[in-house]
Amino acid sequence: MAKDIENLHKIVESDITHSMTHYLLTIHKLKEGKGYARVTDIAKELDLTKGSVSTAIVNLKKRGLVIEEDDSKFLLLTEEGHQEVHRILSTRTLLYYFLKDFIGVSRDIANKDACMMEHLMSPESLEKLFHFMKDLACTCENKAKNKRLQNFATSLDLCHFDGPQQFIDQQKGDAHIHK
Repeated sequence: MAKDIENLHKIVESDITHSMTHYLLTIHKLKEGKGYARVTDIAKELDLTKGSVSTAIVNLKKRGLVIEEDDSKFLLLTEEGHQEVHRILSTRTLLYYFLKDFIGVSRDIANKDACMMEHLMSPESLEKLFHFMKDLACTCENKAKNKRLQNFATSLDLCHFDGPQQFIDQQKGDAHIHK
């Protein structure tokens, strides 16, 4: 467990802001959907000016999260950028399902709150949340001992993941997180 926390700390050392997460996720979404991401596409997707997007992209480049292809001006996530996107998607997914399935808030509120909290969660809290959710959702003995858990169900399957780093590494996103 200590190694998982250490690996997660390396990923979140970049101190990404809420708006930066939206840029990274949008680049990822455009690249996956269209095959490319340009400043114009990001501006349109986020309903921002090209100038605002250009300024943000400069900051993401300085942090080593985004690069630009010389010949086409297409934006690409670096390896560190990809890791950050996977961490963001994983954290948002865990928070969404925790809020929706574990404590019972509406889908809309869970989606909104998970988006606002995703970049603020520490690696230690992410790891603890992952194990807490997995223990409740994947252990039949816990359900048999606790009557409140007998009717508990979540559609997020964590049972086949050994730890949060494996969950992050295999994160592809979830339908609720794309705008």
